[in-house]
Amino acid sequence: MTGLSSFKSFSSALPLRDYTMPVLFVGHGSPMNGIEDNEFSATWTAIAKDIPQPAAVLVVSAHWFTKGTHITAMDFPQTIHDFGGFPQELFEVVYPAPGSADLAAETAGLLTSANVGLDHDWGLDHGAWTVVRHMYPDASIPVLQLSIDYTKDARYHYDLAGELSLLRRKGVLILGSGNMVHNLRMVDWRMMDGGGYDWALQMNDQFKSLILNNEHRPLIDFQSLGKEAMLAIPTPEHYLPLMYTLGLKNDNEPVSLFNDKALGGSLTMTSVKVG
Repeated sequence: MTGLSSFKSFSSALPLRDYTMPVLFVGHGSPMNGIEDNEFSATWTAIAKDIPQPAAVLVVSAHWFTKGTHITAMDFPQTIHDFGGFPQELFEVVYPAPGSADLAAETAGLLTSANVGLDHDWGLDHGAWTVVRHMYPDASIPVLQLSIDYTKDARYHYDLAGELSLLRRKGVLILGSGNMVHNLRMVDWRMMDGGGYDWALQMNDQFKSLILNNEHRPLIDFQSLGKEAMLAIPTPEHYLPLMYTLGLKNDNEPVSLFNDKALGGSLTMTSVKVG
């Protein structure tokens, strides 16, 4: 009964809007983007000013990879510093955005294909806070995270995303955070200011073409795209957030790209806006 009460409370607090909130896939890249004013963070700031003010932000981050599906449900999620070897300044960042137990309960109720756990231990990892703090620096908007079930394939996550569509009509910004091309083992630090290996540029171009032409099936079945795709996606956690963004796209919605840049040879920051 507690879950049902929370669902009703949040539903009444967030009526349907007369517009549908955009959806984003953000290439988050290095944690340093969380504190640097650079071309990537400047674009995140600009996009936040260009879209409607959200009632809440729901982040699907590459860095919360779990067995089963979970959503943060605490009142104030902690800022997680899930990295090492960076300046102390980065570890001192606290992004004190509130959470929302009511939104967590409603989201869990919408995801009928998954048994969603309400989590009180995680918080906001760097896939979430490094981006959102540039978008909403006053930290007044509730921010939640939805985990990625590592036991499921891309088709499952793409289909699961569609069950979140009602949240878009209630002003919730759903943001996938990862990187389309993400192979840390092959990074060339001499290219961190820009540049990509031939295979990385080839796959990034192919991903972009498929996205812009609304051809989602090859993106879902990315393993069939050849050895270059396996170099671009050696492990799926940074790619799967893209499935949530594409799975939420409605027919005839416009799609655009931003921060379209390769770094370090084997990484791309290419990002997607739907709506």
